[in-house]
Amino acid sequence: MSRTTLFVDVILPLGVPNLYTYRVPFERNDAVAIGKRVVVQFGKGKLYSALIRNIHEIPPKQYVAKYIDAVLDEQPVVNAKQMELWDWMSQYYMCNIGDVMVAALPGGLRLASETRIILNAEYKDQLETKGLSEKEYAIIEALEVRNVLSLNDVSQIIDQKTVYPVIKVLIEKGIVLIQEELKEKFKPKIESFVRITEEADQEENLKGIFDSLEKKAPKQLDVLMSYISLSKRYSGDRKEVKKSEIIKAVEGAEAAIRSMVKKNILQVYEREVGRLSAFENENKVSQLNENQQEVLGSIRTQFGWDGEDGNGKMEDSKGETEKSIKEVVLLHGVTSSGKTEVYVKLIEEAISKGKQVLYLLPEIALTTQIINRLRKYFGDAVGVYHSKFNENERVEVWNKVLKHNSKDHDSEFKLVIGARSALFLPFSDLGLVIVDEEHDTSFKQYDPAPRYNARDAAIYLSHIHKARTLLGSATPSIESYFNAQDGKYGFAEMTKRFGGVQMPEILVADVKEAMKRKEMKSHFSPLLLDTVTLALEKKEQVILFQNRRGFAPQLECNMCAWVPQCVNCDVSLTYHKVSNQLRCHYCGYAAKPPSQCNACGDTNMKMKGFGTEKIEEELSIFYPKARIARMDLDTTRSKFAHQHIIQDFEDGKIDILVGTQMVTKGLDFDNVSMVGILNSDSMLNFPDFRSFERSFQLMSQVSGRAGRKNKRGKVIIQSQNPDHSIIREVIANDYLSMYTNQLLDRKNFNYPPYYRLVELTLIHKDQNMVNAAAKYLADELKTHFGKRILGPEFPLVARVRNLYHKNIILKVERDASIVQAKKIVSELLINFKNSDYKSVRVQIDVDPM
Repeated sequence: MSRTTLFVDVILPLGVPNLYTYRVPFERNDAVAIGKRVVVQFGKGKLYSALIRNIHEIPPKQYVAKYIDAVLDEQPVVNAKQMELWDWMSQYYMCNIGDVMVAALPGGLRLASETRIILNAEYKDQLETKGLSEKEYAIIEALEVRNVLSLNDVSQIIDQKTVYPVIKVLIEKGIVLIQEELKEKFKPKIESFVRITEEADQEENLKGIFDSLEKKAPKQLDVLMSYISLSKRYSGDRKEVKKSEIIKAVEGAEAAIRSMVKKNILQVYEREVGRLSAFENENKVSQLNENQQEVLGSIRTQFGWDGEDGNGKMEDSKGETEKSIKEVVLLHGVTSSGKTEVYVKLIEEAISKGKQVLYLLPEIALTTQIINRLRKYFGDAVGVYHSKFNENERVEVWNKVLKHNSKDHDSEFKLVIGARSALFLPFSDLGLVIVDEEHDTSFKQYDPAPRYNARDAAIYLSHIHKARTLLGSATPSIESYFNAQDGKYGFAEMTKRFGGVQMPEILVADVKEAMKRKEMKSHFSPLLLDTVTLALEKKEQVILFQNRRGFAPQLECNMCAWVPQCVNCDVSLTYHKVSNQLRCHYCGYAAKPPSQCNACGDTNMKMKGFGTEKIEEELSIFYPKARIARMDLDTTRSKFAHQHIIQDFEDGKIDILVGTQMVTKGLDFDNVSMVGILNSDSMLNFPDFRSFERSFQLMSQVSGRAGRKNKRGKVIIQSQNPDHSIIREVIANDYLSMYTNQLLDRKNFNYPPYYRLVELTLIHKDQNMVNAAAKYLADELKTHFGKRILGPEFPLVARVRNLYHKNIILKVERDASIVQAKKIVSELLINFKNSDYKSVRVQIDVDPM
């Protein structure tokens, strides 16, 4: 044991700007290591699990270092490369390192301090209850039964939200004591297994057992037969048998197993098992066509993989220079061009070199289909990581990724598929990062901090590992395409659909004209309804896209045009018919629909607009025999909801799928012949400099779901402005035209990719305070940045959850120093927090989307 006085700088899971230093007790000197978790006290008696960032012998000058209470890990749970990514994210996205830690670590690895109360032992003996209120007495009664209560328990017992005043009185009277306890959240899953005893397993003995049980205990015989069948005893490939499998197969098996254990026929044992599904490994990689082979070769050359030796190092004999190698390549491939097969070949190559691979997808909905396609190639080497997993499952994936450098290579994950949070996993040797649908806004984390873009963070993560990044999309973001054209990224293109499938035929239904002629049936044009009818007659499937959930966007008085508003936010309430509620999609506030107008008292209330719920209902009137389903946030809240809807659609159990953006993203369905876009105008008219780009992407992506294999699909776009340039470019599948036009606008008005944006949002419950603070901060910023500052301006929805928001935008030229600009902003914000407006919260979003 070392007697050196050691100190550790730790990252606390809190929004504090600096690392905090603690002293290490001598007996724990050998236990501390960078990346391990330690229990520390911070603030008034609160305990936290912090992460060791540095170890040194220099005591802090500003305060006396407290001792760490415990070291939680035998091995580090976070590695040096992860720390490097965290540091970059903290600096680039202008947030605290503790915010990054909270986003990165799964909840099961973040310990929480739970305040618990226990009865004072001295008070227990006296049982003196004089002078106690009814609520205090109820707490004591509960403690006498349960010994320990959390503050949540107390809240339920006395039916009161704020329990601190009551607890405070009991503490002052010496009746209860506070117990601070750190609770480890991750618990390994333990499963019970059954096996035959060594004695009973001998063939002669087993025959005798069979005869005995047949006469005296037929239920036990059924259990034994089930065990032998499940264990594959006679097939030469024995497997373990879970107790739950036998209980499921044989009614009343629980008691029979207990009896057989007493007779020394069976043994029951427990062991830790994984919560994650095992995959069958088929190792069937499809043959690539000529276009795919060409693109694969181009990507490999740009990655510098053509000139590698067996250890993954570049050979000088190829004459490749470092400058010709691209760390990032953009693959622009039209929908259904077979990009996934190219990904598979690259993944296979990276894994064969002993490298790890990260495959990022924007939506959980996509992981279901991609997993099914990739697991047949890579089996149990595939790990899945996203927010629908519970804490224990996420910790399990984390631990399996950690095993890459251990001897237990068989149980590690070599390929991880996941949404944006997967980039935080403890990779130690990444070889390839694939960002599929790289343009998607779901890669952006909006709240809370860090407000990062997973695509950009993944590129930096790949750079740390000296790996390669492949960005894939049928409709790349303008920034990525610009970087590829500018030579910063490599570029590859797939212009033909796989198998010679034609691009879909796209037709525009003029809604304005149809309304004039009174041909519209509810929200459906004759062209759309005719096309849906034809598809259903041919036993083909239909996808209808409406980018708004709920039944109707708003309820409106027919007399005075009053619209019910959220009490917490400056936004109208959306009507949901299933629950018969008006709901706010910002804060979750819900209310019953009013029977009369709150302004004029009239009872004639009308539904305005339409959401996915209304479309689903009205389709059932037009097509009573069709099987209709809806895929939006409301129908996919549960863990496996996405999977079930997609599986049912793939299996042909759904004829028409109505959905929001979820249906536009990379899903492949063989029998979809028709896609309908019900309201393109709402996307095109959204007040944002990216609205045309996003409209093109959404319409092109959802159009790409139509027509697979040997059929040409049909797409109907409903619009009041059928000659809009973006709609024409979607019809022509002319990405380059959209890109060129948008690039010109961006250049003229100083927007990305020519400028970088930093958005500062000031938030406070008092509107006047927000106005004054925003003016003060904007004036300060303008003294340094001049015309590069836009605002302050209220956003479209200025009040959310009773807090007012006001935005200031900083534009920085592409060739100027963004680091220097951020430094100036940070210094001004320190001064701002020491001003009269320190109660106003400032939220920073670098590269807002």
